[in-house]
Amino acid sequence: MVLVAIDIRKTVEENAACYFELAKKAKRKLAGIDETLRRFRDELVQVEQKKELAALEEKKKQAKVVRKKEWYEKFHWFISSEGFLCIGGRDAISNEVIVKKHTDKNDFVFHTEAPGSPFFVIKTEGKKPGEATLQETAQATAAYSRAWKSGIVADVYWILPEQVSKKAMSGEYMPRGAFMIYGKRNYVRTPMTAAVGVLQDGRVMGGPADAVKNQCGKYVTVLQGDEKSSSAAKKIAKKLGTEDIDAIVAALPVGGVSIK
Repeated sequence: MVLVAIDIRKTVEENAACYFELAKKAKRKLAGIDETLRRFRDELVQVEQKKELAALEEKKKQAKVVRKKEWYEKFHWFISSEGFLCIGGRDAISNEVIVKKHTDKNDFVFHTEAPGSPFFVIKTEGKKPGEATLQETAQATAAYSRAWKSGIVADVYWILPEQVSKKAMSGEYMPRGAFMIYGKRNYVRTPMTAAVGVLQDGRVMGGPADAVKNQCGKYVTVLQGDEKSSSAAKKIAKKLGTEDIDAIVAALPVGGVSIK
């Protein structure tokens, strides 16, 4: 039951007109309330969107925080499937640095017969690497040599540090990055393949397929091919979910590649 107050001093028509006017005012107020609620909802959505954008920007900033690089990251490097750090030269200067400064007596040194080959070193830290690490390091030595660009197979061998010398034979000159090898050479047959992957800490690691597969959550295998490294790196970055294209280019062998 609804009770309605009537002013007895007014006629029925006047009372009706009064309530009609009150109804119009109430309707206008409701419309105003609806408009206010709509505006508040819009503002709330905008605030939430701004919060989401701010959180996204913060994540981007955190991702872009400059990580202190390890000493070996200026060279070619990878962690073998057995957990050994393996480093290789990128040019004559870094070859010289690796052999002279970063090779200890218990390490293994890898090279190829062809000119323009990197020196790769297994950092053993007194432990004996297994066949897997020897094979993987041989594969990396071949992949990062000029043989990759030439489309041929490299003859890879390993020696001990004491077999590597900077002393040239009488009347000969030993250029930077080159060394004399004495004694027995232990040859390893290896396929010309490589891979690039992303470690759990976000670093891009390039090297032999088995090592990259073992150490990285995601990886892409590459073969000798005709596609430029810069073009292939963009495709690989998309597959790996990383934006560090420069690191991928640095991890790829020099010369054309083919994404497997």
